[in-house]
Amino acid sequence: MILILGLLVTGLVAGVMSGLLGIGGATIVIPALIYIYGWSQHLSQGTTLAMMVPPIGLLAAWQYWKRGHVNIGWAAILCIGFFIGGFIGAYFAELIPDLHLRKIFGFFLLVIALRMIFWG
Repeated sequence: MILILGLLVTGLVAGVMSGLLGIGGATIVIPALIYIYGWSQHLSQGTTLAMMVPPIGLLAAWQYWKRGHVNIGWAAILCIGFFIGGFIGAYFAELIPDLHLRKIFGFFLLVIALRMIFWG
């Protein structure tokens, strides 16, 4: 029961952050599954991707759409690229050892964070 509650809270935090800042899966759920639940990088990434399939931000996107903040045409094109890119990325991720993948993931988050903090 505590595990289910913990996972629900993790999902809730990720959902709030997704709706608020457009982040959640990669920045909240993956680290939580690794550091709180002791999962591997691969299992954490795969589970997070599976988690995002049904809701993939539908309700959050709907809120933005109601206020005119969604470009459906661009989103559709991005979706096609994301769909194909996700398949390709997952294939290559499976070829990378877990520890290396975790370091690549962390480095990517660090670079993005530094860019946003120091260069707007």
